[in-house]
Amino acid sequence: MLFWSCSESTPASASEIYSSEAPSEESSSSFQSSSSKDSMNVGASSAKKESSSSVANSSSSVTSSSSSCSLQENISSSDAVGDISCRTESEDNCIYGTLLDERDGKSYKTVKIKNTWWMAENLNYADSTKTPSLKGKSWCLENAPENCEKFGRLYTWAAAIDSIKFATDSENPQECGDGRNCVQSWPNGVQGICPDGWHLPDHDQFANFIVDVGGYATAGTTLKSQSSWYNNRNGINSVGFNVLPSGIRFDNGSFDSYGAVFWGSTEVMGGATTLYFYYDYEYAGLLDQEKSYAFSIRCVKGS
Repeated sequence: MLFWSCSESTPASASEIYSSEAPSEESSSSFQSSSSKDSMNVGASSAKKESSSSVANSSSSVTSSSSSCSLQENISSSDAVGDISCRTESEDNCIYGTLLDERDGKSYKTVKIKNTWWMAENLNYADSTKTPSLKGKSWCLENAPENCEKFGRLYTWAAAIDSIKFATDSENPQECGDGRNCVQSWPNGVQGICPDGWHLPDHDQFANFIVDVGGYATAGTTLKSQSSWYNNRNGINSVGFNVLPSGIRFDNGSFDSYGAVFWGSTEVMGGATTLYFYYDYEYAGLLDQEKSYAFSIRCVKGS
């Protein structure tokens, strides 16, 4: 179910990317091959050009990219976008703001990347009384409360989209969309459990964002934080997005802390779009993931 790949050796889901045991020094894997990196960058360039398509069409065109990679224009990241780096080891000239979530009083750092505001921290909203879709659908990494303070919470997709608002199963509305497509027609910008004025990124917003920061081949290095990653495989955080290894929760209740995955709102083949990072990868990718897994959320403002 991988979006951006022409290589048969690329993983199909989070369970194939992340292992339940600590990775070895030699675990860089076939993902590091130039063909995989090039195909991700090509896919990103294609997605940028076709971002005006509908959600349904974008998912099918991206899925089919594996069979047509050789036909795509091979644009390098340096050709596709200018350098928008705003941070170095000695200076930080990024444009930051603060988002106050009036539901629980928590505040989040935000960052403006090109013309779009993004949360620069992961969402940590947990009030299942105000938002019943969250009941039993979000966790702290390793079930440790201090991890929620550092990394934010991990949410199933049903929780992320505030599924009760879209429920088609009156007897079990919290399961809306789990393993099946549940939303027949999306509004523009799905707020989900994001604060007012913010929403979950859709497939095209993720794809365009990665192209904006220089392309898939280097997005992992560009966006990951400068500390906290396993085996010191940190990034440079050159645009202030600061991806931490917030981990994932599998549907069997186990956790993995060697990467980070962010939910998108776009439904694909019973799953949903995600943006993933792994400690040993220089790039970032888009994957269609199972909705029963629990991932992080970064909300975005505007189109």
